[in-house]
Amino acid sequence: MRRTVLGAFSYLEFGLLLVAWLPILGVVTLLGRNNVRRRGRWMRRFGRLTARLTPLWRFRIEGQRPADIDHTAYVVVANHQSSADPFLLSSLPWDMRWIAKIELFRAPPIGWLMRLGGDLAVERGDGPSVRAMMADARTTLDGGLSLMVFPEGTRSSNGELGRFKDGAFELAIAAGVPILPVVLDGTRTCRPKGSWWFGDADAVARVLTPIPTTGLGPNDVAALRELVRTRISAELPRLVARLPAASLDELDALDALALAAVPPEPLTNLS
Repeated sequence: MRRTVLGAFSYLEFGLLLVAWLPILGVVTLLGRNNVRRRGRWMRRFGRLTARLTPLWRFRIEGQRPADIDHTAYVVVANHQSSADPFLLSSLPWDMRWIAKIELFRAPPIGWLMRLGGDLAVERGDGPSVRAMMADARTTLDGGLSLMVFPEGTRSSNGELGRFKDGAFELAIAAGVPILPVVLDGTRTCRPKGSWWFGDADAVARVLTPIPTTGLGPNDVAALRELVRTRISAELPRLVARLPAASLDELDALDALALAAVPPEPLTNLS
C-alpha cells in the first residue's frame, strides 16, 4: 500500500514539475539560445528537484570532482541501469551537455524539455545524424563544456555491464580531452527496464579517477574503450557492496590487464 501511494505521488510530482518547467526552460532558451551551458544547468535543476521530491528515491554522489572541470572539458561516461540514471547524474556538481538517442527527444513532453535544455540527439545507425551529432559534440568540447555519454548505448536489462561503443572514446581522443568514468548502482530498482512504475531505491554515483588521452590517436580507441570499461566493471561490485573505491595500485593492475587484452598498440600515456 505504501509503495502504491508513494508511487502515485511520484507520478503526480513528476508531471506537475514537468509542466511547470517547460515554460521556465522555454524562457531561458529564448533569452539565450546559444548559451547551452545555462540551458543545461536549468535542465539539470529539473532533474535534481524531481529526484529530491520523489519520496521513494534516496540519491548520493561519491568521489572527487576534477578541480578544472569548470573550464576544461571531459567526456563523462557511466554505466546505464535505468531511466532514472539521468536524475541521479543531475546531481554531479558541474555542467555537461548530454548525448541521447533521438527517440527520447521525440517523446513529449520530456523530449521537448531535452531539446530546450540543449542536449544532443542522435539517430543510431543513421550516418548523417551520427556525423552531425559528432560535429556538435566536438564543438561543445572545444568550447570547454563536458559531455555526458552512456557508452553501452542502452539500459542494462539485468544490471550487468554491456559492451561499450566507440563513439565517446573517438570524441575524447579527437578533442584531446580526458575521460571521466562514473559508476552507478541502485537506479535499476528506481525504474527497471520495461517497467512504468517508480520503485524504492538507494542509489549512488561514484566519480572515478580521470583517464587522460594526451598523445593518443585513432588506433588507440579500442584500448581506451576497454580500459575504461575494465575500470567501471571492477568498481561496480565494490559500489554494490558499498566498499571504498579501488586504490591507485589496484588501478594500475586493472589498467595492465585491460591493455594486455587489446594487443594492437600499447597506451603508454595512460596512468
